[in-house]
Amino acid sequence: MDYFAEQTFTKVTTSEFIKADYNDCIFENCNFAEQDLSGYQFSDCEFRDCDLSNVKIHQAVFRDVVFKNCKMIGVNFEDCNQFNISFRFNDCILDHSSFYQLDVRKTVFKNCTMREVDFTESNLSNSVFDHSDLLNAVFERSVLDGTDFRNAEHFSINPNQNQLKKTRFSKDNLMGLLDQLNIVIE
Repeated sequence: MDYFAEQTFTKVTTSEFIKADYNDCIFENCNFAEQDLSGYQFSDCEFRDCDLSNVKIHQAVFRDVVFKNCKMIGVNFEDCNQFNISFRFNDCILDHSSFYQLDVRKTVFKNCTMREVDFTESNLSNSVFDHSDLLNAVFERSVLDGTDFRNAEHFSINPNQNQLKKTRFSKDNLMGLLDQLNIVIE
């Protein structure tokens, strides 16, 4: 497999992009929407202003990868290689994506739109949802120990179906824990 290190790729599409091991690379304004990045390897990379909507990532490697201002609608992260998986999302659109059964502890989601994202059975311990919109996101049998929801918006989490030890909420967003009870608070 080819190897690229410390390079910047600007405005490339997958037709110009070969399957390789990318280390400490930057991808700017790239359009990978609907493309197949299966088997690609990304370590210590950063994606800026890229479109990765509906991208296929079967067995793709993401280790210490940062996504900034990226559109990532409908991405099935559970398809990627899960060994040492780690990433960070800043100002991204992740609507309709899935993290089903992933162990993504300490992941930071900052200023992200995450509507209808599936976190079923995922381990998000010590993750941070900072100013992120979680409208209709699914948390079922998820491990949320130490996770920070203090600035998250529109989430609905059933405390009886998720593990919530030392999970952090603000008094302003506690309604997201009470939705399941079908009560009225005035």
